[in-house]
Parts: sequence; C-alpha cells; structure tokens
Amino acid sequence: MSFYLATKEIWRNRGRFLLFSLVIALITTLVLFIAALAGGLATANKQFIEKLDADLLVYQENVDLQATSSRLGSAKLRELRRVAGIAEVGPLAFSTSTIVFGDGRQPIDVALIGVEPGKPGDPPRIAGEGLRSKRSKDVIIDQPTAQKSNLNIGDRITIKSIQGTKEEFFSLTVTGITDERQYFFQPSIIVPLSVWDNVRPQPAIESGDKQLISNVIAVKLQNPAEISAMSQMMAASVAGIEIADKATAIQNIPGYSAQQSTLNTQQIFTLLIGVLVLGGFFQIQTLQKVAQIGMLKAIGNDNRTIAIAALLQIIIVTLIGVGIGGAGTMLLALGLPAGIPIIFSGATVAIAIAALLLIGPLGGLVSIRLALKIDPLTAIGLSS
Repeated sequence: MSFYLATKEIWRNRGRFLLFSLVIALITTLVLFIAALAGGLATANKQFIEKLDADLLVYQENVDLQATSSRLGSAKLRELRRVAGIAEVGPLAFSTSTIVFGDGRQPIDVALIGVEPGKPGDPPRIAGEGLRSKRSKDVIIDQPTAQKSNLNIGDRITIKSIQGTKEEFFSLTVTGITDERQYFFQPSIIVPLSVWDNVRPQPAIESGDKQLISNVIAVKLQNPAEISAMSQMMAASVAGIEIADKATAIQNIPGYSAQQSTLNTQQIFTLLIGVLVLGGFFQIQTLQKVAQIGMLKAIGNDNRTIAIAALLQIIIVTLIGVGIGGAGTMLLALGLPAGIPIIFSGATVAIAIAALLLIGPLGGLVSIRLALKIDPLTAIGLSS
C-alpha cells in the first residue's frame, strides 16, 4: 500500500517531482565535482612522494618538513647508510625546468628531480631502461610528459635552465618512461643527481662547498614495521635531521592541508544545503496535501503506512536525482580539457553518492513528522 501511494503520487505529479529531481541532480554534480577536484589537486601535489619506494623521508632539521628549504649533503647520506636496520637510502633533489623544442612546439614546464640510479627515488619503468650511471646525461620522463611532448625512448630533449641571469640549454637522452608522477602540479623528469646539480636553475656564484646537495633523503628499511623505532634510532645516530613517514611528509607539502580542508568544507556545506533544500521541498509538499493525508487516515490507513509512503517518495526522488546528476557529471567530465585536475576515483565517488543518498531521508524527516501529526478530522474539516 505504501509503495502504491508513493509511486501513484509521483506519477500524477511527475512534472513537479522531475523538476525537483533535477535540483538534486545539480547538487549531485556540484558535490561530485568538488570531490573529484579535491582528489585531482591532491594527486597533483603528492603523487611523486606517494609513489616513492621508501618508508621514511629525511629532512634537514628546523625546516618544518619543507623539501624546498631542506639541504642535506652527501655526508648525511653516508651517515644514514651506516645506521643498522636501514636497507637503502637515496637522495632526492627537486627543482623546476622547461623542455623546449626546436620545431616551434609549446615548451613544457616540468619538475626536475635528481636521484641516485638504483636507489630509493629511482622510479620503475614502463618502457625503456633506467639511468645508466651517476653521471650519464640520461633522463626518465613520466607518461604525461611523454604524451605532451611526443617523446620516445632514445630521443634527445633540450632543457632550458636559468643560471645566473642567462638561459642555459642542456641536451639529455630519454632512456626510460615511468608512470604518472606529478610533483607540485607539474609532470616529472628524473635525472642523475650530479646531472641535476648542473642543470638546475642556480645563482651565478656558487658556494665553495662542492659536495652534492639533495633536498630530501628517501630511506628504505629492512623491516618496514619498525618505522617508529627506526625514526628514533636515526635521529639519535645522525645529528641535524628530521624524519617523517610519507603520510606526514604529504601533509606538510606547502598548501596541501589548507587546500584539502577548504575543498572538504565546501563539500560538507553543499551537503548541508542539500538537506535544507530537500527538507523544505517535502515540507511544502506535505502542507499542500494535508487534506489528502487526513482522508487516508480517516479511511483506516495508519501512521506507519503514511510514514513509509512519504519515505519511499523521498528515496525515489533522491535516487532519480542522484542518477541523473551522476550520469551528467561523467558526461561533463569527458568534455573537460586535459589540464584540469579532476580525478573521479571509485572510493571518492562511492562516498559522495552514499552521502547524497543519505541526505534525502534526513531532509525529509521534518515532513514525515508533520504528516504523522495531522489529525484526520481536523484535516477534512469535521473537527469543532
């Protein structure tokens, strides 16, 4: 009976209910896009760090885990290698550069990352080979760089770097292609650390210290379960360092936490607005059919039947709206330019849709309560 009442009214007033389903669809689109944008921006920030084959990251002390401020010399690398329980360490150096083309194609800004071949930080390849030696003028490019530049294994690329006040150009050979590894919103190219030290943008006058400097040291442990104990041992054995796991390092990427908090807050407020809109619509609906509900009660339908019918209406309208909104969002996403950082992950979409389906019944609780309080005699005008 409840299902019949719910579907009969929806069908008789299908224009009105469809219009409101479209409102829910718009709310769904907004929530899904905010969730996808949060995922995309997070990935663009953290992808290289997240995919590192390392358990811990070591920074210079008193830099608040900021890679751009951290400076670690090769002496620290040697000290860390001597700590018991460490399987391997690898330096990581970060900078920016530009790939330029002689045929007039648009230059590509990239994250220039220096690593030690075969050590943590040296990425796995999906095509080609790795860096051949510590001083070879080789480069591994990630998939987005390869797609944007049409570069293949064996091609020569030209890197433009500002050194002092002049533009300097360096030629490197593509030896491998790795998967997508964005760092701070830019696709990555990976070179040996000594090559990075020559190619990176730098002032005209360098200091007299000739040791290779990295920003971060990636550490792989013999037993990854001992992260906490090893962090303490490393801090006690090597002076002037600060240690973090990858999750902590990601949270300390400049702007990452603030960015994600802002987007999550927007998503929560959008859901709250959805609750209010749904609640207002169904409350108006209930007020408009007080007489009908009173008649239903007068002919013997109990409050349970009325409540279930109202709840089914809310669920059906919400399902239709979320379905339209979800399909529309996916179609819109297909037409977005490739540069927009939108990522629809399965888990994110599932959580967003579950939240949207939940706000329907939540928003309709007020209207259900109102329907249950209607007195049948008063509603049909027979009460004195």
